[in-house]
Amino acid sequence: MNTLLEVSGVSKTFDGFKAINNLSFAIGQAELRAVIGPNGAGKTTFMDIVTGKTRPDEGTVRWGDLGTSLTRMSEARIAREGIGRKFQRPTVFEDQSVEENLVMALRNRRGPIPALFYRRSDADMDRVRELAAQIGLKAELARRAGELSHGQKQWLEIGMLLAQEPRLLLVDEPAAGMTLDERQHTTNLLKEVAKTRAVVVVEHDMDFVRRLDCRVTVLHEGSVLAEGSIDHVTRNPRVIDVYLGR
Repeated sequence: MNTLLEVSGVSKTFDGFKAINNLSFAIGQAELRAVIGPNGAGKTTFMDIVTGKTRPDEGTVRWGDLGTSLTRMSEARIAREGIGRKFQRPTVFEDQSVEENLVMALRNRRGPIPALFYRRSDADMDRVRELAAQIGLKAELARRAGELSHGQKQWLEIGMLLAQEPRLLLVDEPAAGMTLDERQHTTNLLKEVAKTRAVVVVEHDMDFVRRLDCRVTVLHEGSVLAEGSIDHVTRNPRVIDVYLGR
């Protein structure tokens, strides 16, 4: 496996509680990975550390072909390095159209001066239409984002992250609150995205994880409890005891 992200010996304590405990695992360059585990297992803290929101007490987080350390980078720098994060609740600009949301997210030059003189190019609009088709919102480009269903807003946010050309996408509970049809579309979308970049999905819904049909990492008390296919981890007696049997 060509490693894109390597977490090694990472620990983090909050007020005496060890949220992450000597966590080590790796994500490949173009890989779909599900991360599961009970509440308090360290899933959110793991994402916070990778994105720079939280600094680990010890351990290393290496990124990319050169194994660059992420633990001293700012959140903004990590985002520019190509790590995108989608939170459970969609955060889109509800008063703007789907098209405007995608245009604003395009990886153009940032800052007040470039923004002042920015004009949409044909290439930009081609990319917006391409993204809209990829996420299933091609027919909704003119609609206000606030009018979209919950599932459609989730897809739009994924599209906005893809517009920034990330190499790694961290997605938090994408299936929550979706209809069956929306969940199936989300499954297909994440599988397609993972053909060209790494996608890590944190999820509680085991049926959704099974549909993803990917390698699964089970966290418990801040470290890896089990790893492998969904069938492999769901047969693991310790996983059944601490997570599935509850």
